[in-house]
Amino acid sequence: MKKYRFLMVFALACFMSTGIAFAEGEKPAAEQPAAKPAMDPAQMEKMKTLMAPGEAHKIFESLAGKWTYTSKMWMPGADKPEESAGTSENTVVYGGRFLKEDVKGTWMAQPFEGTGYVGYDNVREEYQSTWMDSMVTGIMWSSGKYDTATKTLSMSGTNSCPMTGKKNVPGRTEWKVVDATHNTFSMYSAGPDGKEMKMMEIEYQKAA
Repeated sequence: MKKYRFLMVFALACFMSTGIAFAEGEKPAAEQPAAKPAMDPAQMEKMKTLMAPGEAHKIFESLAGKWTYTSKMWMPGADKPEESAGTSENTVVYGGRFLKEDVKGTWMAQPFEGTGYVGYDNVREEYQSTWMDSMVTGIMWSSGKYDTATKTLSMSGTNSCPMTGKKNVPGRTEWKVVDATHNTFSMYSAGPDGKEMKMMEIEYQKAA
């Protein structure tokens, strides 16, 4: 009896497996899943190139490291600029694709911290950056080009202004590599009269 039951179970299992295979093999052509077209090899290579860091990303290496800085900020109506100092640790991250900035210092006698990222978009063929810090609630976005002759990364964008309440204030920045141990950062925006004025100037000195 046990032997007979075993044979019945085995036969049922075989029938089910062959039945499933038969059913799958007999599906009408309309019900068969469409074969996914293979990506063209040339297209694949182009995509790989656009996804990988290249020559444009090499400038991040000259800006990486630990730096000390002194800054000046010109406030509208003030007789002299507000001065401060601090440190900046710049790290090349994500396989050479981005430069991360971590800044610590003081501003108006208060502790100050900021974090920024700079990258180069191979598809758009432009540098892009974001910046956020402990003094504001908005994120500054900008994009631009690098001039190899002057070793200057020029970018422009908009940001909100807590002093005026304006949501989109245009501005531009210039980050210049002076030499292996020295670089400068300048920020420009519209003054009270509507004309462009220098708002900030930062001098970086390599610490390590």
